[in-house]
Amino acid sequence: MSSTVSGGVPPAEDLGRIHFIAIGGAGMSGIARIMLRRGLPVSGSDARDGELLGQLAALGAKVDVGHDAAHLGDADTVVVSTAVRESNPELAEARRRGLRVLHRSEALAALMADRRAVAIAGTHGKTTTTSMLTVALQRAGADPSYCIGGQLVTTGLGADEGTGDVFVAEADESDGSFLRYSPSIAVITNVEADHLDNYGGFDEVKENFARFVDRIVPGGTLVASADDPVVRELADRARGRGLTVLTYGEAADADLRTTAFTPRGLGSVFTIPGVGDVALGVPGRHNAHNATACVAVARALGLDLHAVREGLREFGGAMRRLERKGSAGGVEVFDSYAHHPTELSADLSATRDYLGERGGEGRIVAVFQPHLYSRTRFFAEEFGAALGLADVAVVLDVYGAREDPEPGVTGQLVADRVPAATETVYAPDFDAVPALVAGLARRGDLVITLGAGDVTRLGPLVLDAVSATS
Repeated sequence: MSSTVSGGVPPAEDLGRIHFIAIGGAGMSGIARIMLRRGLPVSGSDARDGELLGQLAALGAKVDVGHDAAHLGDADTVVVSTAVRESNPELAEARRRGLRVLHRSEALAALMADRRAVAIAGTHGKTTTTSMLTVALQRAGADPSYCIGGQLVTTGLGADEGTGDVFVAEADESDGSFLRYSPSIAVITNVEADHLDNYGGFDEVKENFARFVDRIVPGGTLVASADDPVVRELADRARGRGLTVLTYGEAADADLRTTAFTPRGLGSVFTIPGVGDVALGVPGRHNAHNATACVAVARALGLDLHAVREGLREFGGAMRRLERKGSAGGVEVFDSYAHHPTELSADLSATRDYLGERGGEGRIVAVFQPHLYSRTRFFAEEFGAALGLADVAVVLDVYGAREDPEPGVTGQLVADRVPAATETVYAPDFDAVPALVAGLARRGDLVITLGAGDVTRLGPLVLDAVSATS
């Protein structure tokens, strides 16, 4: 048998028959897809049917809808996500049988065991940077395997097996699962307070990122934002371990500097001194920083930077990352996964740049759904301030996800904190929002739906409502 990866998890080829509980989720289905592409036997179940289940079945997986202990069959290994509860009948049966049970991140670590792993971490920008890097490396001929927390607009895939020796993965800090990886190259985009429902405070968040730096293999590389004070401290920690450090950003002492940033429609152009001009098809200064991080990784991998720049130019974006949903009646609609105040500010600033580039008189109509009661309670003031960058703010009620409601914590908490200069509406009735937004929006306006919950469903509904009233 092959040696185990860090934490005692065998390499993927030694896991036997692998069963995924909740296989239809974006992260779980991606890992299952890669395992299938490697010829490994995979089964799985999910509470409801969906397109991803059909794709996995077409690749050879045995897929069941609903959860039942019988679905385990003759599985040797069971893979679960944080969301799977111990009461799940399949997990309970796996425990009873004494089967190997792996967290999703452990299964991903098993897949990365024999590759040059590149892990992208940070409070914000992980998905976009991982997506950008994947496309850029593909263009440079590296053909990496990849596992992203979202889906590429161009292919609709969030994970796939490549022929090269590089594996690019988004490293999630929300539940500490990024501490299961041992990357050759790690990227840290920024470190801020978030997921405080899982962490005792910001100090604990910072400590976990420090532990992540310590997971980089000896002789490895840290690609670190020079613009973030916490990441600069982590860069010093990495140097103290003898790791190679490449910094990036607008700071004067960055190894790769993002300079001369200029918005251009739904994209931008900027310059990295010593590398050249870079053109992007996605908007925002933050995305120029993400792209510069990708160039730093490519340099660490020894790839052709001209081809990498071409890949960045061709990058079509990731789904739900300022994704354009369409236009109707002179109103454009975008959708964003932004669910932290910093992310809202970045996306609203990028859309403001876009409106300026269009040269019109349009306004920004932000439709925001707070995600998690704890996050809403922690950041209500900051959410309100961020929404002040819009001309009109429509605040929905909280999408609780895995949390139970908290007394007094509703979307009103955020709406009450939006600056008076921004027209603000609290809209707790989700079904009434499309017509409400259609009534607020005017020709030339830009509507952006924001949040990690089911607010993403509203974009097409708003377009239909605008069409009906035009």
